[in-house]
Amino acid sequence: MNIAPNSNPRTRKRLLAAAASVAIAGAIGFGAVATGTAPVLAEAVRVEAPQVPSFADVVERVSPAVVSVRVKAKIETTADDGSDLPDAFGNLPDDPQLRRFFREFRGFGDQDGRDGMRRFERRDRQPRPVAQGSGFFISEDGYLVTNNHVVGDGSSFTVVMHDGKELDAKLVGTDPRTDLAVLKVEGDGKFTYVDFADDSKVRVGDWVVAVGNPFGLGGTVTAGIVSARGRDIGAGPYDDFIQIDASVNRGNSGGPTFNLNGQVVGINTAIFSPSGGSVGIAFDIPASTAKQVVQDLMKDGTVQRGWLGVEIQPVTSEIAESLGLKSDKGALVSSAQEDGPGKKAGITAGDVITQVDGKDVASPKELARLIGAYQPGKPVDVTLWRDGTSETVKVDLGKLPSSDKQASADQQPSAPAKADTLADLGLTVTRSDDGKGVVVTDVDPDSDAADRGIQPGDVITSVNSTEVNGTDDVAKAMADAVKSGRKAVLMQITRDDSNRFVALPVAKG
Repeated sequence: MNIAPNSNPRTRKRLLAAAASVAIAGAIGFGAVATGTAPVLAEAVRVEAPQVPSFADVVERVSPAVVSVRVKAKIETTADDGSDLPDAFGNLPDDPQLRRFFREFRGFGDQDGRDGMRRFERRDRQPRPVAQGSGFFISEDGYLVTNNHVVGDGSSFTVVMHDGKELDAKLVGTDPRTDLAVLKVEGDGKFTYVDFADDSKVRVGDWVVAVGNPFGLGGTVTAGIVSARGRDIGAGPYDDFIQIDASVNRGNSGGPTFNLNGQVVGINTAIFSPSGGSVGIAFDIPASTAKQVVQDLMKDGTVQRGWLGVEIQPVTSEIAESLGLKSDKGALVSSAQEDGPGKKAGITAGDVITQVDGKDVASPKELARLIGAYQPGKPVDVTLWRDGTSETVKVDLGKLPSSDKQASADQQPSAPAKADTLADLGLTVTRSDDGKGVVVTDVDPDSDAADRGIQPGDVITSVNSTEVNGTDDVAKAMADAVKSGRKAVLMQITRDDSNRFVALPVAKG
């Protein structure tokens, strides 16, 4: 503030006082607001910065347990003796030096071979890298976990430690059904390792940290939250993935996802990506699944699973209605294999499995997980819904076959000339040659039957658990369903030696 030296002394004194007030206010963080002739001091707004969460402590503790996995495989190569020269050079004299010259000459041109010439090099049968992924130690003596799809085609394995040290590893065992594998590293001293978490306590919205080797960069940390639980992406019979939004990319496979206590809640195994890179949707094998499989692999290199020996399908709301079930939970048995433990215990097509040893069965996938968790030979109580009542049978589980049993494709029964129409269902059927069931010869494309996938050639063997040998049996079963107050009938359909059940509404009839 400029004050003229020749101004009135009283005015100069008042101005100096005002200037001092402004200076003091500025020094202590107040603003002077003029109202009238006297300045009023207003307090400035102050906001406390929120505490920013950090994952540094967790990362510092767990990173030494996370490794990069390099996989090599033997490949066949061809030694070049000149016999594979292009046609243009195929009639050269049998002179090794001349042929060597032309081999070197044809190496010129486009690096990618776009000049139309094939390039051959003389090489011995050498290993080369075919995959790289991530893994983590689960014991101080060198056992580590990764994905089966990382090591499945490998013949030799190298583990790159957090500090860059490289160690050879041997394959202990793999489980393709859950995409898990165990390697063993021999080394001096003890390895830093991590524990599996109790993933039943993992909630959607919890913070997680993924550590791994994306794109071969190694030692990369990303953070996010649990996005969903129980995802079924069609990868296998035991799908029960944890979905996370932490960035996971190629090379993260087999790497761990940690909670904030430094425990492994899941193992990175797949991503959803239209672009090939992370879009924030990744899938983890739950720790509970991994822990059990890993223990089996460490024991003898294989995983032994229980086997019920039945084919199953979901229970839809219409199927539940047709069977008198209060909910669409459970697994509907479409067929029981002749040599399976389920059939020996009395389980038949049309039964709905609702519990195993008192544990509720919500879906066919859950039944597969429950049965697979038992050892072969284990007796279990299987609760069934049959003919409108609940009953329990004891089953001695068998051993899950190494490969799925392939159904043989016999010829479809030939249809006799005479056909009958089930107009209410949109079906034309005829009696089967062997007298067991009726064969569908035509399907109204606008019918409920067509919507549910019934096709010509399908054989209807039962309706509401009652065997049918003609259209009269079908009509009677429909009438009985109406009298019982049900809105749908459950038809057992056979196609290519496999069974399934289809619920068709009877309200129109």
